[in-house]
Amino acid sequence: MTPADLSRTVLHTVQRAVEADELPAAVPTRVTVRVPPRPGCGDFATNVALRVAQDTGRPAREVAEVLRKRLAAEPGIARVEIAGPGFLNITLEGNSYVQLVRDALDPPAAAEPLPLPDPGHELPALLARLGSDAARWSLVWPPGAGRAELLVQREHNPLFRVRYAHARTQRLLRNARDLGFRSEAAGPAEYEHPAAAPLLAALADHRRVRAARDPRRLARHLDRTAGAFLTWQTDRAVLPLGDEKPSAVHRARLALAEATGNVLADGLHQLGITAPAHL
Repeated sequence: MTPADLSRTVLHTVQRAVEADELPAAVPTRVTVRVPPRPGCGDFATNVALRVAQDTGRPAREVAEVLRKRLAAEPGIARVEIAGPGFLNITLEGNSYVQLVRDALDPPAAAEPLPLPDPGHELPALLARLGSDAARWSLVWPPGAGRAELLVQREHNPLFRVRYAHARTQRLLRNARDLGFRSEAAGPAEYEHPAAAPLLAALADHRRVRAARDPRRLARHLDRTAGAFLTWQTDRAVLPLGDEKPSAVHRARLALAEATGNVLADGLHQLGITAPAHL
């Protein structure tokens, strides 16, 4: 279930509650779900109950409880909890994440490169100074970040971070092949681990970001995805250690790494930037 799918589910839940006279309110035209700012607050959160409560005159937590019961019964949702004044924290079932990873393992059809902001007379100088990849990234990243930093091979450089994360996924795949195993998106328990939540949320967002065709938004999304991947793979060993034999857990983690590589490659290609297999 992607964020877009979940947003539609939440909206339909509100609509059904209104039609059943459980909530005397107007149905919003759209609702949003976001990744909570802190771990342990579910996979996604929405403030829809607070918005609907303004029409009903009822306490937001009371409205949230009506929606919580209905949402918790929806396929793909493991549980729904009420937080604060009436936020709904939603945790997806692990099987939904398995399908998300499987979908990302099948790379989308190549999209036309996005038109980038036109730097005018600056372009020749940018190309000469930074090279093609860094020059193109500089057009979609805040100028205050410092263009010279885009040539620094360190994780504080967002372009390096994104390209390094992609190269890291490819190295994991090569090493796994040398060890005689391949990825397999299975075992929902592995994807339910808190360490995987930010990465899975970023992967789930890719389809929506891709469809928006906004190069600046895409660059921010790639940076977020790369950061989440590098944090996750530090916490969760993708390859067997020592004499350990490859297991279902390793195959599931490798599938998440491969899916991340596909998403990063797709985004970089849309920006006209190379996605290196080695770095």
